[in-house]
Amino acid sequence: MDLTRPDAPEPYSLLPQVPTFSLTSRDVQAGEPLAHAFTAEGGSTSPQLAWSGFPEQTRSFVVSCFDPDAPTPAGFWHWTVANLPVTTTGLASGAGAPGSDHLPPGAVQTRNDGGEVGFMGAAPPPGDKPHRYVFAVHALDVERLDVDTATTPTVVAFQALFHTLARATLAPVYAR
Repeated sequence: MDLTRPDAPEPYSLLPQVPTFSLTSRDVQAGEPLAHAFTAEGGSTSPQLAWSGFPEQTRSFVVSCFDPDAPTPAGFWHWTVANLPVTTTGLASGAGAPGSDHLPPGAVQTRNDGGEVGFMGAAPPPGDKPHRYVFAVHALDVERLDVDTATTPTVVAFQALFHTLARATLAPVYAR
């Protein structure tokens, strides 16, 4: 079953264009269905992610997961982690659990659009079209953004926009 949506724009195409770098995962693949473990029904486990090839000037990273196909005017943020040190080049599966010990000191997970801190698995409405879950790593030119666990993902994205040197994305899909 082909769940890709070639007619739908990539959500970051609306922002100023920046260079890209490599984002890979052992757990999820671009255009491929998410495994049950990465859904809300399957336990909301965040997938393993690894990145490389980012600009030399990078001083920190923001990692996020956004569903641009959610039935809202603004999509749905499933995960945001800010203030990842430049020495961080990947996150283990499950790093998005609230209070995770898989995140480096100083990293901040903000609440998702479900109102909880950490990763919220895929949960599109039953029978809806396939949704894309865009995992993004943003390479920033600052060591820290002024955010905490109560900061909304949209505010993190807004702050990051002005400091993004490059961005890598990986978009698996899911439908129920």
